[in-house]
Amino acid sequence: MIDPEVIHFVTALGIGLLIGAERERRKGARSPAGIRTFTLAALAGATGQTIGGDLLLAMVVGITALFCAVAYYRQMAAPPAAGETDAAAEARDADRTYGLTSEIALVLTVLLGGLCLEHPALAAGVGVTTAVLLAARRPMHAFVRHVLTTGELRDALIFAASTLVILPLLPNQAMGPFAAFNPAKLWIVVILVMAIGAIGYIAIRLFGAKYGMVLAGFAGGFISSTATIGAMGQRARKAERDRSAAVAGAVLSTVATVGQMALVLAATSLPVLRQLAIPLALAGIAALAYGAIFTIAALREAHESGKPPGRAFRLSGALVFAGILAIMLFASAALQHVYGDAGVLVAAMLAGFADTHAPAISVASLQIEPQAAALPILAAFSTNSISKAVFAWIGGGAGYALRVIPGLVLVAVAAWCGLLLV
Repeated sequence: MIDPEVIHFVTALGIGLLIGAERERRKGARSPAGIRTFTLAALAGATGQTIGGDLLLAMVVGITALFCAVAYYRQMAAPPAAGETDAAAEARDADRTYGLTSEIALVLTVLLGGLCLEHPALAAGVGVTTAVLLAARRPMHAFVRHVLTTGELRDALIFAASTLVILPLLPNQAMGPFAAFNPAKLWIVVILVMAIGAIGYIAIRLFGAKYGMVLAGFAGGFISSTATIGAMGQRARKAERDRSAAVAGAVLSTVATVGQMALVLAATSLPVLRQLAIPLALAGIAALAYGAIFTIAALREAHESGKPPGRAFRLSGALVFAGILAIMLFASAALQHVYGDAGVLVAAMLAGFADTHAPAISVASLQIEPQAAALPILAAFSTNSISKAVFAWIGGGAGYALRVIPGLVLVAVAAWCGLLLV
């Protein structure tokens, strides 16, 4: 058996070699630290952590940072070469970049060497990630400087703040009248609408409006079909020439809803899934057929190439969707408070306004016959279509909604016809 400490030092050695090799190839003689320096730095961190613990590791890091500062100063203050003219020296200084990437990477390598003693897997993962970031310098710089626009960067910051700053601060519990509001879950709806809008925006940039919106709509349905329909409506409102593609993406998101329904029922109750197999299959076929009509229309229409119009998403539109959902949740909670939970059908219908999968899981988990469970599940599926219709009208206006709503009605009718056949 190999001593674990030996494995830890081998991990530190591998991290130093990997990062050092990348720096050696990138910088060459221009870098004050190459493959040997980075390897020794990782081993120094591991040795310091082994001998003196955190205190000695901190001293090693401090000494390394001091060496980096001296090397950086010498690089900036390098005198002109012998026989070099002033014009040549000015040109050399203009082309020279005084980045701190190698210096920061060297300090990080020391820390990763120390981390290998307690968390070798984590250290190895961070080391590989560091090497990848260093190697991807040119494509990352080209993307930020030449591909990413100012508006897209602003949208990315808004999305990051909404996800990483605002969401953790919101209480994740029911509150308000009838305990109908959960601030965290309502804000997740805002994030989903923005995320789906961004997915559609990126898809249009990658594949064009013909294919991008259709693919984004189908993929967004696995996140939230309701939010996808609203986000596609925003895109259709910005550019009427993309309306057919937006409608196709919106309806095809329902295919994802049907697929998710089958998956959650398979995980919850196979007898209920067998009872609903034909209704779900007919609903999926109807959604595919209706979506295919607008997909073909979108492919035949002429679209301009280039970047999609407008911004990746509208925060105001996402907030409106969350507000509409809050009103519907309040109305459902009030009706449920008045009439009680005696009827599984009524409870499932009310829950379906917010989500179709949660009531399906709840009903399938009850100790009732599969035939009795099918009715409330499809009722929730139908009331969820009402929510989608409202979001379609709010997001895309009458022209968009009048094209999406018939598809939603067709899917719901196909599901009920399937239940009658059963």
